[in-house]
Amino acid sequence: MENVIITVAGKGGVGKTSISAAIVRQLVHDHPGARILAIDADPAVGLATALNVQVTQTIDDIRKAITASGEEDKSKKKAIELLGESKFRIFDAMVEKDGFVFLAVGRPEAAGCYCSINSYLKAVISMVSGEFDYVVIDGEAGIEQVNRRVMENVTHLILVTDPSRKGTQVIRTIKQVADELVMYKEIGVIINRFNDPALEQFVDTGGIPVLAQIADDSRLAMCDVQGKSVMELPDDSNLVTGVRKALTAMGIQ
Repeated sequence: MENVIITVAGKGGVGKTSISAAIVRQLVHDHPGARILAIDADPAVGLATALNVQVTQTIDDIRKAITASGEEDKSKKKAIELLGESKFRIFDAMVEKDGFVFLAVGRPEAAGCYCSINSYLKAVISMVSGEFDYVVIDGEAGIEQVNRRVMENVTHLILVTDPSRKGTQVIRTIKQVADELVMYKEIGVIINRFNDPALEQFVDTGGIPVLAQIADDSRLAMCDVQGKSVMELPDDSNLVTGVRKALTAMGIQ
């Protein structure tokens, strides 16, 4: 079976991290024994919280270790080659959970551009994705990682929006950029926090297929305040049923 690489993208604050976590939950439920990797590619590190993962080492930690002791003067290409030579460090940084493993990008301490860490992330995704049956990537909010070709080899691109005009504008922009830079096979939209069916006629996805509409989930909110994982949500919760529908619509079984 060809491996499945799912990237979740969208505007900040629309719930893409919860949806990413629920995708991991569903894959673990549907495919016991499969090799599943969850990558937290958002410097806000929300996926670790949603999946109740304690991260001790990140990709950025490894990048800093590799580029220490004068390596900063080497070219970016050379630094990425060094990362490839230290592949064992990437696997050591993965956290094993029940049914999946987890890898975090981390949050660079220096202010400003994330170009360097995004270059490393692209190399890491290419390096490790073939070792897993399913890879779920919770991408950084906005279009930066797509624009920098970080996600250029995904198979399924799931865009998340709320019913707002700004949210739908962002997903339309992401698709325009992805059509040029990402070699995805399937694309679709999840409309999150969709609480009023009357809004449907006003939500313009630009022709991107709608995979599911998910209403606010009080049980997700309860899990969050209690410090529980999305993995603990019941099967009939709004988030889980919506994500299950979206995965089915994309042919991810």
